[in-house]
Amino acid sequence: RHGHSRPLRKQHAAESARPSGRSYHCITSDGRSKIYVHSGCPVQGRLSDLWVFDIKDKAWEELPLAPGPARGGASIAFAADKLYRINGFDGKTEQGGSLDVYDVSTASWSSISYRADGVEGPEARSVSTLLPVSVSGKTYLLTMFGERDPSSLGHAGAGKMLSDAWAFDIHGGQWQKVEAAGDAPEGRGWFDADVLEVEGENHVAVVHGGLNEGNERLGDVWKLVFA
Repeated sequence: RHGHSRPLRKQHAAESARPSGRSYHCITSDGRSKIYVHSGCPVQGRLSDLWVFDIKDKAWEELPLAPGPARGGASIAFAADKLYRINGFDGKTEQGGSLDVYDVSTASWSSISYRADGVEGPEARSVSTLLPVSVSGKTYLLTMFGERDPSSLGHAGAGKMLSDAWAFDIHGGQWQKVEAAGDAPEGRGWFDADVLEVEGENHVAVVHGGLNEGNERLGDVWKLVFA
């Protein structure tokens, strides 16, 4: 693990300091009053910044930069008062092998390394997802699908799309491949996903749309239920 931090900046929304325009960024919330925005692609290059918007105060605050490299198409999730970041594309290669953790209480980053070999942990990818899932009182981070090898068309075309799903045990510190019973969605990237709360637990993941390996836009909806 390693960590780093730098001074924070906080200004009201009426002032100029706020995230710059971008695409291929990622967003999550703490489920209460704060929305986090991370990385993405500005007019040129890629970003590694992290911002939080407080709905109550109507104020933006710039938080410490995430570990490099700067990237687009990353995924973030908020669980147990921490922010988790995984994957992305740095302009040359898909990123993997590191689950980066931002501790809100200490305003610092650390990293959990793993083998992104499809055996010990998920392969490197971008434009996938990361969701906090709770099952029987335990919290997991669920990552699914995504693009493994970019197309020569760049943002205009689909590369190699993955169809797998992995769950990370936050307390145990290990990945486990999710083996779903019955039919499963085809591989895709650039999709949307979220969790549903059922009986007090977020153990249902919903996936909508995306782009498949044939560069076709999808409009299907799937539900993954953890028993």
